[in-house]
Amino acid sequence: MTIKEHDCVVLTRDLPAEKLEAGDVGTVIHIHREGEAYEVEFATLTGETVAIATVPATTLRPVTRRDITHVREVHAA
Repeated sequence: MTIKEHDCVVLTRDLPAEKLEAGDVGTVIHIHREGEAYEVEFATLTGETVAIATVPATTLRPVTRRDITHVREVHAA
């Protein structure tokens, strides 16, 4: 499945430097090198940006119709 700008994606691995965990959902805001990597915005459910990260294509997947939202709190540094 092709990932496009504005698509929702799911992390498949933790990104400790960004304080993101596998399963976190973000929105693609830019595509690098024909899909080699993606700029992804991760936000709280109230719309506050938590991180904008460059994520390799191998570290995320598209959201599917079988996915369900799960909540975790983001803790301040």
